Amino acid sequence: MVAVVRGKVFVVDDNIDTDQIIPAEYLTLVPSKPEEYEKLGSYALIGLPDRYGKFMAEGATKTEYPIVVAGENFGCGSSREHAPIALGAAGVEAVVAQSYARIFFRNCAATGELYPCESRERLCDRLVTGEEVALDLEALTLTQIVTGAVFALAPLGDVKPVIDAGGLFAYARQTGMIGAPTS
Repeated sequence: MVAVVRGKVFVVDDNIDTDQIIPAEYLTLVPSKPEEYEKLGSYALIGLPDRYGKFMAEGATKTEYPIVVAGENFGCGSSREHAPIALGAAGVEAVVAQSYARIFFRNCAATGELYPCESRERLCDRLVTGEEVALDLEALTLTQIVTGAVFALAPLGDVKPVIDAGGLFAYARQTGMIGAPTS
C-alpha cells in the first residue's frame, strides 16, 4: 500500500484520450508477459501532441514522472485496459485529474495499476511539467514542494483498497470473495 508518492509531475490538459495514452498499434502487446508489459510502458503517452514534450526519454522503459496531472475527462475514448496498464508499466503511480472518463477510472481499479485521484481545482493550470510534488493518499492532498501550496483531493472511497491490493482479482482473493488459484 502506497501512502505518499513524491516526484516530478507530467502535466497535460483536457480530454486526453486512450489513443493518446497508448495508441491502438500497441494493443497487441500482452501485459501478462513481463517483457511485453515493460515494452507497453515504453510507449505510454506516445500519442500526445508535441506541445506536451516527451513523457519518456529516448530508449527508456520507465518515466521520470511518477504522477500525471491532467484537466477534465482524462482517459476518454475507447475502453482499453491497456491505458492504465501502460502508465503503470511506465512507472506512473497516480494520475491527479479534474475528472475522468468513467471507463478509465474503472480500469484503474480493475487493474490496480495506479491511483486515479480527483483534484478539487484545476491543477493543470497551476503546475508545470517537471515540478516536484508530494501526493498523500491518506491525507488526500497534493503538495507543491517549491511553494508549499497544498491542494485538496476527493476521497478515493472503496476503490483505494482494491488498488492497494493490486486490482479487482487480487482484492477478491484477499477478501475471500473468490478462492486462490489452484495449480
